[in-house]
Amino acid sequence: MPKLVDTTIRLLSQEPLAGRLPTAEILRVAEILDGAGFACLEISGGGVFDATVRRRVESPWERIRAIKARTSTPLGIALRGRFLVGSRPVSGDIVGRFVSCAAENGIEVFRLHDPLNDVSNLREAGAAITSAGGAFHAGLVYSPGRTDETDALVDQARKLPDLGATRVVVNDPTGALLPHKAQELVERIREASGLSVGFYVQGAAGLGIASALAAVEAGADLVATAVYPLALSLHRVSGEALAESLEGLGQSTGVQTDKLWEAADVIDEYIGDEPVAPVAPRIAVRAAEHDLPAGLVAALEVHLRAHAAADRLLDVLEEVGRVRAEAGWPPLAAPIGQILASQALLHVLEARRYGTVIDEFRALVQGGYGVTPEPVDPTVERAVELLAPGAALVDDPPTAEDVREQADGLAASEEELVLIATFGTDAEELLKMIRQRHSRDTVLVAEDEDAERAERIRELVKIVQESGVGEIEIEDEGMRVSVRRADELTVTGPTPVMATASQDYDVTSAEQSDAAAAMRVESPMVGVFYRAPNPGAPAFVDIGDSVIPGQTLCVLEAMKLFNELKAEVAGTVASIHVENAQPVEYGQLLFEIEPALAPPVL
Repeated sequence: MPKLVDTTIRLLSQEPLAGRLPTAEILRVAEILDGAGFACLEISGGGVFDATVRRRVESPWERIRAIKARTSTPLGIALRGRFLVGSRPVSGDIVGRFVSCAAENGIEVFRLHDPLNDVSNLREAGAAITSAGGAFHAGLVYSPGRTDETDALVDQARKLPDLGATRVVVNDPTGALLPHKAQELVERIREASGLSVGFYVQGAAGLGIASALAAVEAGADLVATAVYPLALSLHRVSGEALAESLEGLGQSTGVQTDKLWEAADVIDEYIGDEPVAPVAPRIAVRAAEHDLPAGLVAALEVHLRAHAAADRLLDVLEEVGRVRAEAGWPPLAAPIGQILASQALLHVLEARRYGTVIDEFRALVQGGYGVTPEPVDPTVERAVELLAPGAALVDDPPTAEDVREQADGLAASEEELVLIATFGTDAEELLKMIRQRHSRDTVLVAEDEDAERAERIRELVKIVQESGVGEIEIEDEGMRVSVRRADELTVTGPTPVMATASQDYDVTSAEQSDAAAAMRVESPMVGVFYRAPNPGAPAFVDIGDSVIPGQTLCVLEAMKLFNELKAEVAGTVASIHVENAQPVEYGQLLFEIEPALAPPVL
């Protein structure tokens, strides 16, 4: 009888849903699903680690431990071969250390695929999984485009038993696997490998569940699902629907659907009627038409809007197909799909092909990530070589000792070491924040500090109100507070705004803020906010600086591209609402600018 794997926890912990549910509620959902009868709860993966590290709230290892302490169902993780959970390959010793850490923290099932379907890249991780006593589920990525896609996957499947795999998993990140193709693929892979076959698939408009049913009929004995709200929003296979459908066909999965509906109720409280941007119907249509992951299409549209080129989406999607063919038809699984999309986006925005080549695309073309399914176009190879003459084909990833030395004592454990090796400075910033949070030298928690500052600001405002002075300013312990008033206005209360890392504040009255009509500058995309062009360089703008239309305020990084955000009006920077190198959401307030024509403050 087939068994089901639940991916709900993983999906809730990565974009676009990361942060929607508090950790306590995610643990509550995990406890509910633990009693539902799943063969495995897949709780983590590359998207989870990336979102957790960039948000800098908690260590991704802490969440794994917390879930393990509350569940008895085997826990799983999804890994990207030598990439593990990052966007660049890591050294062999880091692979082994990561797998060991995951096993020690409670991971029992490792779903491991190579983004290029080069299964030789699974050897080191596979050996580490076997050594740690974990279940090694080797994934093969279905990503159509070539006529012999099925034959190529079957050839790779034959090699997996020798690597120690206990199961082959068919993975479709694009939602393009049709039911008849799924049936053929499962049958042939099962016969060629002699292993059990699992099925992880996406698909809108009912395609996913239709393909899952066909796969089970062909012999797949493990299917990945998600609870109904996520299946509906993210185009996954609904656990409720699949379990009941298989039950009706005489193939009981042992899953209690009432538990799934209970978990769905908890999730609905937090995501309910809010739209989930990456799979809006218009995006899903374009993704299905071009056989691309919906999240990838959504990210491209966001970038095009930021460049005032939203009408070029179809051009970029077609260019992704051309770039993919020239790069040797690699699958579109992360992070390869993002690399191809970034390169295609550059071509359209620059109106020239291969005028600029991103480092990751160069590494892909030069074989740094493994062997592509087809040979790379010789013309593209030559173009990449000419753009970076004399450059090393691919930089060797740092070893554990290299990372330990570079981290300068920051990595206090194996867990932290592999985080730094995988995510670099982002992981270092996360660990620094965790250290500060638990430092014994911290007298006050952040909330207490904010409360104290607010009280001191209120005292200053009271002085201004009662004394009639025009302005008062104090500076104490790294904090400068200035309270000003306009003679024709009555100051009724402070509106403090955290300005910069030096904790400067500009405090004005609510009426004064309204009169000034400050212009809000919001983030046009999901990304990382940088105040300066390079580490150590001066900030583009500071509070009090005058700006003119077209002047750069900051850069936003997403999908490996840096996008300048420019001022639209002339005026003065009144406030900065985000700290340097912090992740930002679409529509998040970044700056407030007082227009140049605003009445002066006396």
